[in-house]
Amino acid sequence: MSEKITKNKILIIGIAGGLAQITSRIILQNNPDAEIYGVDNRDVPEVELKGLTCIKMKFSRGNFEKLFREHEFDVVYHLARISHSNIGPQDLRKRLELSVMGTSRILDLSLRFGIKKLIVLSTFHVYGALSDNSIFLDENAPLRASVKHAELRDVVEMDQICTNWMWKNQEQVETVVLRPCNIIGSQISNTMSKYLTSHFAIRPLDYNPVFQFIHEFDMATVLARSLDELKTGTYNVATDEFISLGDALKIVGVKGIPFPVSVAKPLNSLLKKGNLDIPDYLIEYLKNSCLISNKSLKSFLGEDFNRFNIKQALNLLKI
Repeated sequence: MSEKITKNKILIIGIAGGLAQITSRIILQNNPDAEIYGVDNRDVPEVELKGLTCIKMKFSRGNFEKLFREHEFDVVYHLARISHSNIGPQDLRKRLELSVMGTSRILDLSLRFGIKKLIVLSTFHVYGALSDNSIFLDENAPLRASVKHAELRDVVEMDQICTNWMWKNQEQVETVVLRPCNIIGSQISNTMSKYLTSHFAIRPLDYNPVFQFIHEFDMATVLARSLDELKTGTYNVATDEFISLGDALKIVGVKGIPFPVSVAKPLNSLLKKGNLDIPDYLIEYLKNSCLISNKSLKSFLGEDFNRFNIKQALNLLKI
């Protein structure tokens, strides 16, 4: 276990997201003396929570530099990633600006202003859903997501920038990079939660891949526990269990649109016109499984770090 962080001034970047708000509540429940400053470039919620201050600001270098200088944070949570639900060229440019350039700014400022701990939210999508994936990829597996899908370039580059910086500066800043499996829940609006609760979800007839899901509360708990219980390193976050796509949709109560994989992309293009599409990269996950190992995480958080199993998490999404 890493040395306990004794100071309590925390910055959460991406506070408009449901996951960030749940994480804030858990941190403050466990540590009432903490002061959390949440920022986002989106509209921020009006959250009445003692110890939490939320503001909307443009994610520019000048604004971040002023923020770091004025508040002298001990810990930074970087939870700001733009959803891949939209995949147009303009959206890709925005994601690259936030995920790559924005992350580099945050890393530079964390080192410059003496941040004690940095916790970064990445994703298991960096590994890619490829037919030759081994079962239960560990954190040393190559990041191949952008080989077939350019729209995942931002998350892969962000992850690589953070992990390279982490080892280079491990003596100055304790850094944790988390790569969770599919996070699902009613308080977040990510791609997978939207997909599972849409009656227009396209469902392959000729493939039935298996998935790992973690409930939003359990993911937020891992984020909160990362503060004191995880040392510098990269960690996959997933349950021990997995479930087939067909069974997952049955639990949620969605029949979806059955289709052969060969027509998936044309069908998805048609759905885009009605704003019902899914990101093209997700089609690969409807064909090829991508399962990750949680062995490293369990060595620090214990065997039973989740409150909800997969079926319980899916039941809470029922429509």
